[in-house]
Amino acid sequence: MRHSIRFKITLTLTIMVVLTILITLVINRTFLSNYYVYTKSKNLDTVYQEVKAIYTKPEDDKTLSEAETIKMEHLASRYSVDIYVINYLQGFIYPTSIGDRELKQMLGMQAEYLAGYLNPDITDRKMIKETTSYKIIRLYDKQKDANYLDMVGLYGTTFQELSGQTDQSQDTNGASNEDMKNFSIILLRSNFESIEEGVAIANDFLVYIGILAVIIGTFAMLFISKRFTSPILELAGIAKKMSDLDFDIKYKVDSKDEIGELGNSINSLSDKLESTITELKQANNELLTDIRKKTEIDEMRKEFLSNVSHELKTPISLIQGYAEGLKENINEDSESRDFYCEVIMDEADKMNTMVKKLLNLNEIEFGNNQVNFERFDIVTLIQSVISSTEILFKQKEVVLHFDYKEPIYVWADEYLVEQVVTNYISNALNHVSGQKIIEIKLIPREDRIRVAVFNTGELIPEDDLDKIWIKFYKVDKARTREYGGSGIGLSIVKAIMKSLNQECGVINRNVGVEFWFELDKKA
Repeated sequence: MRHSIRFKITLTLTIMVVLTILITLVINRTFLSNYYVYTKSKNLDTVYQEVKAIYTKPEDDKTLSEAETIKMEHLASRYSVDIYVINYLQGFIYPTSIGDRELKQMLGMQAEYLAGYLNPDITDRKMIKETTSYKIIRLYDKQKDANYLDMVGLYGTTFQELSGQTDQSQDTNGASNEDMKNFSIILLRSNFESIEEGVAIANDFLVYIGILAVIIGTFAMLFISKRFTSPILELAGIAKKMSDLDFDIKYKVDSKDEIGELGNSINSLSDKLESTITELKQANNELLTDIRKKTEIDEMRKEFLSNVSHELKTPISLIQGYAEGLKENINEDSESRDFYCEVIMDEADKMNTMVKKLLNLNEIEFGNNQVNFERFDIVTLIQSVISSTEILFKQKEVVLHFDYKEPIYVWADEYLVEQVVTNYISNALNHVSGQKIIEIKLIPREDRIRVAVFNTGELIPEDDLDKIWIKFYKVDKARTREYGGSGIGLSIVKAIMKSLNQECGVINRNVGVEFWFELDKKA
């Protein structure tokens, strides 16, 4: 858990939140006090300028109208500032009425800021800002046990001009009154609580908020990080399955971010690995097949030479014997010579047929023939084979049962399947007996179709059921010789079905034998 990405992301973001809160606490303690004073001073400057704008009056009348008085009240309320406007000759302009205590306070402010009288109850004086028109002073009032920001501003003069007029008034009072009739004082006082206490309260509040933010943030990060780590864990699971050669599972890409790109790459890698491994397996299988075939070739060559020499021995002996008889004119009559010639021709034809079948079987077994898969109607194919052998059914007086009319489509090599059907029907015709019935059935089996050819007659011994597919193997050699069989037909069937990767077999029924093979109905 400690090494998981989810844990690392959550821990990192939690540390960042804590560090942010600590840095904010340090900044508050260091700079908030100065910023608070700066903001208060800026507010006093704004109020001073607006009071001056309201107080713009003709020289002979400095009183305020009712609307102007309301503006002053709104200004004082909005900025939480006490406003006092005092004309040198007319006295208090705003507020129009004032209590004795408030009056004493204003006179003390005037005496201190204009005449230089220092009030002993005022301590911790500090000049915050000083211009030619106003001064802003920070102070502590012992009597009220409160901090204030005071602004003393002049209207109609400056502090330098006021100093000169005060010196002149000591010589001629009349002249000074005339010069100073437009002179007014604007006093602003803002309650300035202890900034240290405010900072402490703000920091305490920030600590509580910070703790809450860390707790909420940690849980939020655990939840949010899960959205990032879950796809990574899912991709890790897919990669593990890929290492076990399981390529069926794919990552469902539902985003276009880096994880989505990684998911696409994993899917692409899975497809390529599956394709590559499939090709490797196929190549390995082909290599093993080639090795097996090379081993089998020698055995088959030996077996082939032995079987061919055995099968050809009898017809060659007959041909040789009858040919020598013709040469030596053993029988001089034309009928005997014709019989000798017919035997020679018949045995030569059998030899030719057997050689062709052997060549065909050789091509199939060694994969030299091309297997072409296609979709065709098996019903039509069977009907075509039956039509070509219809005369044989009539000659042997065989009853055929095949009642399928609707098409049934299969996937295979049509030419090779036709050879299988032909061999099965020929085999049934050669061995049919008793009631002389041949029945061809098409049996559905899930995604396949089973083609079965049944004929009444003698059953095949159980010990020979697996051997009848071997080349040149004959259950009843005398009967096989009678109808000219070579023992190759069923070997060809087995080889064809193996090349199509399908199954074939034989079953002994109560009154006969049933040969079958299967084909795919779907691609």
